[in-house]
Amino acid sequence: MNESPQTAIHIQSLTSLEHFERCVVLQLEVWGYSDGDVIPRRVFVVAQRIGGQVLGAFDGDTIVGFAMSLPGYRDGKPYLHSHMLAVLPQYRNSGIGRRLKLAQRDEAIARGFELMEWTFDPLEIRNSHLNISRLGVIVRRYQADFYGPSSSPLQGGLPTDRLYAEWWLRSGRVTDLLRGEPQPQQILERITVPHTIYQWKQDPQQRSLAQTLQSNNRAALESAFKRGLAVVGYERDAQGNGNFLLGLWK
Repeated sequence: MNESPQTAIHIQSLTSLEHFERCVVLQLEVWGYSDGDVIPRRVFVVAQRIGGQVLGAFDGDTIVGFAMSLPGYRDGKPYLHSHMLAVLPQYRNSGIGRRLKLAQRDEAIARGFELMEWTFDPLEIRNSHLNISRLGVIVRRYQADFYGPSSSPLQGGLPTDRLYAEWWLRSGRVTDLLRGEPQPQQILERITVPHTIYQWKQDPQQRSLAQTLQSNNRAALESAFKRGLAVVGYERDAQGNGNFLLGLWK
């Protein structure tokens, strides 16, 4: 990998069948999916042609990550649903995922969208931190076993529980955070994900610990949302544990 990925990587829209086929291969390299879980090339074609987004991160001429979204409509308003973002393992932790999301935001705002949404695994600490602390999403909805069984070994055989990220693209919360001036929040509750979750998920002898944590956190988050709270922040401590910060959001 290039030693300076932030400067070497460039992001652009993907439009060719060759590009879309590369996105299919990337899914296998990133998640190890079986054929039944892989999004085929034709879906990327449709997304690009019906008003969605397919953006790629390039290292030279090689696509090393992508983000794909589909247009959605709810409560009388259009939005974009960012369905998938993938970055090759050797390029992670270098800001490429965030750059892809910001490129999605720029393109969406240019077309007049106010909202992007996507789902993410509440047990994934790094991804939760990116979404909430670095991008400024809020969370008010939880869906148990969103996709049903997953063939990805990263899922550890657990149900595919997902949180819904709401990214209000022009909101003061988001624009202030992206300027490095996050708005203060009153935190009323915390829900913790221990850093050992990754070990628990991959070790058959400890998987029951991951299942118990997932069930307990599911109940706690669903209860908070029913009481009108939202995830408005996320913290990681020195040990690498993640903490959902819940408060009121208007």
